[in-house]
Amino acid sequence: MKQLIKPIALAAILAASGAVQAQTVLKIGYATSATSHYGVGSTVFCEEMEKGTQGRYKCQQFPNSALGGEREQIEAVQLGTQDIVNTSTGPLGNFVPEVKIVDIPFLFRDYDHARKVMDGPIGQDLQKKMEAKGLINLAWTENGFRHMTNSKRAINQATDANGLKMRTMENKVHMDGYKTFGILPTPMAFPELFTALQQGTVDGQENPIPVILASKFSQVQKHLSLTGHVYSPAALILSPAVWSKLSAADKAAFTDAAKKGAAAQRKKVNDDENNGIAQLKSEGMQVVEKVDGESFRKAVAPAYAAFAKEFGADKIAAIQAVK
Repeated sequence: MKQLIKPIALAAILAASGAVQAQTVLKIGYATSATSHYGVGSTVFCEEMEKGTQGRYKCQQFPNSALGGEREQIEAVQLGTQDIVNTSTGPLGNFVPEVKIVDIPFLFRDYDHARKVMDGPIGQDLQKKMEAKGLINLAWTENGFRHMTNSKRAINQATDANGLKMRTMENKVHMDGYKTFGILPTPMAFPELFTALQQGTVDGQENPIPVILASKFSQVQKHLSLTGHVYSPAALILSPAVWSKLSAADKAAFTDAAKKGAAAQRKKVNDDENNGIAQLKSEGMQVVEKVDGESFRKAVAPAYAAFAKEFGADKIAAIQAVK
């Protein structure tokens, strides 16, 4: 009888160890909190991906820049030391220069226009450019339209921004655009930003409402102006090291999960935009809701000549023409 038990027990142990091996845990990181738009989008993606692969793949989430700033995380995904990042496109242009075109100020009219561009042929073409550089963009998620905050004064028109030391991402297109408003752009990694605002190292920053809310910038910034000067897409990027091992069915499951995650992230952006202004006011921020947008557009016009030279006037026009 003892001889029978041993092989059965051994088979059970092997089966159990096989089940453990069959589950792959993927590390996903993002800059903001787990309850932010990035957290919402990433959680839906992870849940749907686990369902779609019958539990063979699951996520371990690292919010609040636990794996580093966005630039470091993109690099880690490219190298295969991190599996997934949900990141704004701000630092992405350092890896895939063609993506920088979407960072041009006042390029997008509204959310409907921006989402149609990113989900259409132009966005798909940019995804292919990313794949060529070792970054698998499963879906365009979203960060939102960027607005300016500062601790010095209300910004009603472009000249009001003159002389303000403003934290920006390491993104030349953003910085060149902001210089036309008289801003002194100060590139800084996002994890350092709250302390820099608190200590007065910089006067202000610019980010979408969901980021301003999630990062509690109302604690260290008095003024918010709804400038909407740049639309900030985001991307759910998978390491090629993971992608290359997936079956065709699993690739489809990952892509489908990413689409659902992107939809959830965009919905959270919408909700934060709709409800967040009142919340920020209640937290003590003085909000300029009707900014003189035309003054900003006039100020940035000279930079468009340089953007046309860099990206092609035809490519800029193609984005503007999307209805």
